[in-house]
Amino acid sequence: MPTDRPRPPSNRPPSKRTPSNRSPSNGSPSNRSDDAPRKNRKPQPRGLPRGPRIVHKQAKPGEPQRIAKILARAGVGSRRDVERMIADGRIAIHGEVLDTPATLVTDLAGITVDGERVGAIEPPRLFLFHKPSGVLTAARDPGGRPTIYDRLPPKGWDPADKLPRLMPVGRLDLNTEGLLLLTNDGELKRHLELPANGVERSYRARAFGIVSQQQLEGLMMGITIDGVNYGRINANLERRTGRNQWVEMTLTEGKNREVRKVLEHFELKVSRLIRTRYGPFTLGDAPPGALTEVPPHDLERFIGSLTRKAKAETKTPKP
Repeated sequence: MPTDRPRPPSNRPPSKRTPSNRSPSNGSPSNRSDDAPRKNRKPQPRGLPRGPRIVHKQAKPGEPQRIAKILARAGVGSRRDVERMIADGRIAIHGEVLDTPATLVTDLAGITVDGERVGAIEPPRLFLFHKPSGVLTAARDPGGRPTIYDRLPPKGWDPADKLPRLMPVGRLDLNTEGLLLLTNDGELKRHLELPANGVERSYRARAFGIVSQQQLEGLMMGITIDGVNYGRINANLERRTGRNQWVEMTLTEGKNREVRKVLEHFELKVSRLIRTRYGPFTLGDAPPGALTEVPPHDLERFIGSLTRKAKAETKTPKP
């Protein structure tokens, strides 16, 4: 998970690509030394979230920001994505390739990604996409398999409504279908993905085998499978036909293949998996491949509620 703290010093020799006399407004590394003592913090048990993150905390005009944050707002990718791009030498300022995510900038002037100038920061937009089964949640696939971007914009989309550069919120496996959120805002994406923010995801799974409601209710306490800890899961047996059953599951972590691995732990073979909800947004009766934009006023209200919740929880004293 990306943080706003500088990384520990690397053992590799310093790069010669970034000049050391660059001013903060022109893209300089932070003045904070990696060798400076850190404030003492009370350690937390492993696996527990550090607390909610606030969405779109605005910097003051002209105030330097870490480049990963400002590029996330511009829709280039999440902060983690931007850090990977910097490590790969894909991001430059005025032609100078960056080698540290600690670089501070005040705006997007002179910043390029893969040689292309980064466009201005646009208001956040959020789309609900019904991902079909057999489609990858990826920008491209070396094997030539179809990706979600091959389905965007969908047939019938108004060509006058040009789609921004969209990023998926989390991912769905190749054979998982259902609701996939897409946004042009890396900070919103990051907030919706972080387990610490407790955004719920709901799934319906059709599985072959036998499981009891009592077994499923045990998931409310969390479960460890092959050394991986999974948090609280609200699971209910929806209906059963012979040895086939539909199970509904709601969780907040969304670890890799979490639903499938948990059901396989009960010796169930999943034959179909559908995400039906992400936060307050539902799949409804949208057909596979359908794309719907969340109205701007609804999105503004949603972001406001997330920010208020995060601030309230931050101020609540720990027991």
